Amino acid sequence: MSGDPLAGLRDYHLPDPVAWWPPAPGWWVLLGVLLIACVATLWWWQRRRRCTAAARAALRELERLHRRTDPGADGIAYLRGLSRLLRRYARVAFPGQPVAALTGDAWLTFLDAHGGAGRFRDGPGRLLADAPYRAVADGRPDELATLVRDWIRHNRGGCR
Repeated sequence: MSGDPLAGLRDYHLPDPVAWWPPAPGWWVLLGVLLIACVATLWWWQRRRRCTAAARAALRELERLHRRTDPGADGIAYLRGLSRLLRRYARVAFPGQPVAALTGDAWLTFLDAHGGAGRFRDGPGRLLADAPYRAVADGRPDELATLVRDWIRHNRGGCR
C-alpha cells in the first residue's frame, strides 16, 4: 500500500439541478396569502369609497354653495343652503333615524349628539334654528359653514 490512496476513489456526482417549476409548497402558500391580501384590500377600498361617497358629494356641494352664494351679501340664502345640505346629508348618513321630522332644538340636539360637541345648540350652529325666520342674517355664517364641514367629516366614517 505504498501507492496513492486517492487513486482508488471515484469522482463524486452532483445531484440534478433543482427545477424552478413547480415551486415548493411554501411558495404556493405565500402566493395564496398575497392573493387573499390583495383581494381583501381591493374589497375594503371599494367599500370605503362607496361608504364615503355621500360625504365627498356633500363637501363638494358645500364648496359650490360657498362659491355661488356670498355669505356676507345674501346671508339668509347661504344659511338656508347650509341647512338644506346638512339635513340631506344627515338623512343619508343616519337612514334609520327620523332626521326629517326633527326641527328647532331637537334638530340641534341631534347634530350635537352625532359630533357637534355642543357647538350647534350653544355656538354658531344656533343659526340653523334661528336665521331662517329672520329678515337679515346676523351672526357668522362662515363659522357655521366650518362647523357643517367638520360635522360632515366626523360622520363620514363607514356604512351604517
